[in-house]
Amino acid sequence: MKILSIAFKNINSLKGENYIDFEAPPFSGNTLFAITGPTGSGKSSILDVISLALFNQVPRLGKITKKEIREKGAILTRNQKQAYAKVTYQTNAGRFTSSWSIEVNRNGNLNDYNMEIANLQDNSLLDLKKSEVPSKNEDLIGLNYDQFIKSVLLAQGDFAKFLSAKKEERGELLEKITGTGIYRQLGILAFERFRAETAEIETQQNEIKLINSYLLSNEDQKSLQNDLKEKSAQAESLNNDLKLIEKQLEQKEIIRNQEKEINSLEEKKIALNIQLKEFENAYGDSLRNHEKVQAIAEELQAWKRYQLELSDFKAGINKTCEKIKLNKENSKHFIQKVKNFIHQELSAENLREKLQTFTDEILKLQEDKKSLGLHYKSQLQLFKTEIRQLNLDFPENNLRAGKKILEDLKADKEHQKQQLEINLKEIDLKNLVREKNRLKTELEKSRQAQKFSDKNLNHTENRLRLQKEVEGFQTDLKRLPEIIQKEKNSVVFLKKELEILQLKKENQLISSKLEELRSSLKAGEACPLCGSTEHPYSSHLPDFENDLALKISAKTIEIDQHTTELTQAQSKLVHLEDSLRKSNSEIGKIEEEITRINDNFKIKFPEFESLDSVNWESHILRLNSKIENIESFETLTQQLKAIATGLPILGELEEILKRGKLLQQKLEKQYSGKNIGEESRQLIEGWNSLMQEKKYLQQDEKDQKQLLEQKLNNYNELLERLEKQLIKFDFESIEKAYQSLLPGDKFFRLKKEKDNFLNQKNTIETGISTLKKQLEQFKEHESGKSIEDLNSEQKQKLEIFQMKQSKCEEMRRKLANNNEYLSRLKDLNNQIAAKEKQCKRWRLLNTLIGDSQGKKFNDFAQDLTLIQLIYLANIRLKDLSRRYKIDKAMDGEDDGLVAIDEDMGGQRRSVKTLSGGETFLLSLSLALALSDLASRNVEINSLFIDEGFGTLDPETLDQTLDTLEKLQAESGKTIGIISHVASLKERITIQIQLSLNGQGYSSFVVK
Repeated sequence: MKILSIAFKNINSLKGENYIDFEAPPFSGNTLFAITGPTGSGKSSILDVISLALFNQVPRLGKITKKEIREKGAILTRNQKQAYAKVTYQTNAGRFTSSWSIEVNRNGNLNDYNMEIANLQDNSLLDLKKSEVPSKNEDLIGLNYDQFIKSVLLAQGDFAKFLSAKKEERGELLEKITGTGIYRQLGILAFERFRAETAEIETQQNEIKLINSYLLSNEDQKSLQNDLKEKSAQAESLNNDLKLIEKQLEQKEIIRNQEKEINSLEEKKIALNIQLKEFENAYGDSLRNHEKVQAIAEELQAWKRYQLELSDFKAGINKTCEKIKLNKENSKHFIQKVKNFIHQELSAENLREKLQTFTDEILKLQEDKKSLGLHYKSQLQLFKTEIRQLNLDFPENNLRAGKKILEDLKADKEHQKQQLEINLKEIDLKNLVREKNRLKTELEKSRQAQKFSDKNLNHTENRLRLQKEVEGFQTDLKRLPEIIQKEKNSVVFLKKELEILQLKKENQLISSKLEELRSSLKAGEACPLCGSTEHPYSSHLPDFENDLALKISAKTIEIDQHTTELTQAQSKLVHLEDSLRKSNSEIGKIEEEITRINDNFKIKFPEFESLDSVNWESHILRLNSKIENIESFETLTQQLKAIATGLPILGELEEILKRGKLLQQKLEKQYSGKNIGEESRQLIEGWNSLMQEKKYLQQDEKDQKQLLEQKLNNYNELLERLEKQLIKFDFESIEKAYQSLLPGDKFFRLKKEKDNFLNQKNTIETGISTLKKQLEQFKEHESGKSIEDLNSEQKQKLEIFQMKQSKCEEMRRKLANNNEYLSRLKDLNNQIAAKEKQCKRWRLLNTLIGDSQGKKFNDFAQDLTLIQLIYLANIRLKDLSRRYKIDKAMDGEDDGLVAIDEDMGGQRRSVKTLSGGETFLLSLSLALALSDLASRNVEINSLFIDEGFGTLDPETLDQTLDTLEKLQAESGKTIGIISHVASLKERITIQIQLSLNGQGYSSFVVK
């Protein structure tokens, strides 16, 4: 897996859109680079972009959610609305871009984040939900999030802790770093599974003991079976006796109920006879009289109906007569109303004609008035159109005042026109359009000429500025060579002094190492090294300078300072020479441009002497003023023309108003209403309605009298027939015969009630007869014992039966329970035997790896992991420092890790005794080893190391960087180092340099 590029926008302090391409220069030539910058500038945020785009997690915060961003102010740059992170990477599966994004909606709230993966081979998006993107990246890369941040993004803090931690703490750290906590879980699960399996067997064994205590012996079981058989037979005999007694009691109860029911029916019969007699007394005569006249009931009802109808007809004729009289009065009043309306005499015959004539006269007056009003509005609109350009607030309701305003305005405008004619005496006022176009053309040329003048002025100012800069450069250029030579001499002199001091230091070291040889020298014998026979320092060493190391260090610092100053002076000299060259070149270009502008000006504007001969602003202002005066003159001419046209129209409007007033007075004298047509129509309709009503009432009176006569004839015929028939039924009059008729529903109700009484009487008499016959049959088979004796006997035998039955049930229950116990006992033994076979492996597994905290198996697994990690770390450590190896602590040693010091004969030292730089080297070797261990079968071609280099001395730092360069050269990995160590920045030429601005934002450049 190799990271090819990253792109991001508004992540933490890194505001705006940013892009880093690791395939492009300068990364394509050398893939070891540094990410540098002050604290808080966003160095680690660049690494956050990678893990965020791939897994929606960052090492410092964990999983990222809307809530996390909102509450902690993380990820999204302050005051920004949108953020994204994109990583393009390559694996064996191809090239892919994984992206993460979030934005603020229009309401100011965060939308949920979004994630997606693009396949760059066919430029397609993978069909994934955002929650599926991290797991898809795991599949493509071959690493989960924890493995990725331990094999690709390496932080040093955990490994420094890991080196010096005690065994238990080291186990927890190793478990956290390597993600091997599953072994602890396996140990706990093995222990809990074994405990669960054995607990179930123990429970079942306890249950077997309990069941054995409940089982019956064979003798007890046989005795129970015999007793059950005997008592069951006795209970059966008692049950038969109880059934017989119960049957006899039921028969006696039936006889008693039969006797009660017969008595009840006898009582109902008596009561029914009484009701029947009362009904006959109340309704008997009415029913018989109704039945007499039932045959002529329809004719009697028709007689009564005729009487009512004749009465109604007479009343109706009387009402119609009254309405005819009222219609006559209303007609007289209506004729008077129309007379008052039209102010003329009229009669019923000519009312319509005179009303119509009056209406036509009024309508013509109204039409004339309307036509005059429209003419007024038309002329008023024409007047407004003519004076529209005057922008007057004209009083339409006071034409006389408006005329005065217009006349005053005319005088004022004529005065303004005379003044403008004086100002425009040089202008041909008869050809204003031609004059105005001429001045506009001249104005446009003047403006173009002014642009030439402005450009020329700007170039002249720039030439003066550059000439001043050149003078300043020349002053510095004279001074800098002397400074450079002086610094060079100082560096040469100081280096010679440093060489002398270093030689002295080496001589001291050589002298101290030849102590054994010096002690063997003897006076008069030749030295095997130099051949001298005199040995002044054989017994004692010469006086050494004890502060040589401090002098060498001070001299080195002094050389560095002068070298820095020399480099700065040389760089400044090169910069000044380049700046001088550029400035002189720029001055030449400006002078060429000034010449070109002047030449073009003379060609394009020959009417002007030169660029500087005219004051362009005042010239342009004068031309503008002339054009404005011409336009004002044109406007005044048009306004005076409008006034001259408008004044006659005003006179015509005044004449129209006079005629309108006369017409209105004439109309008001004849008619004061609002709508003559509607009022006339209502009067005509009212008169028509009265005439139509009169005609209808006269016809209605005639029809009613004819119908009354017909009804009287029919009534007399019916009366004659009824008088003949009533003689047969012994009724004194037709009225009494009609009164004897019962209403239809009442007759049927009384008839039905009487039939119901008779039917009930028959039913009761039949029931009494049947019950008496059944009673005689029941008494033939009745027991001789009384009910009290039978109840007493039943109670005694029932108590004995229940006691026998209870004992039988108890014995059956004991026998059934005993059988269930035996069956359960057999099942439990079979289950325990089967589980004992299964439990063997759990017992063995618990012995090997199980305990309640998972410590046994976890320690074993962590020990193996630690051995593998130390092995890989020592391979890496060879390149960083050949002095040390890492090893586990032995018995009796401090339980942290041990450093084996090869320079001290393999001495074992606690890592707690190491210096900061040595601790860093061991930590880095562990981090690189963990990257090897975490990646396993996955090829990792990108590596980022975050901080930790500040504890190294220059020599060790160089050695560490040599190792990383070697690792990069051998593996082709892209290796990024995050640090603020100055010497590291100088050693690594390719850098991503971050800087802070004053607003809390950061930016970076790639160098």
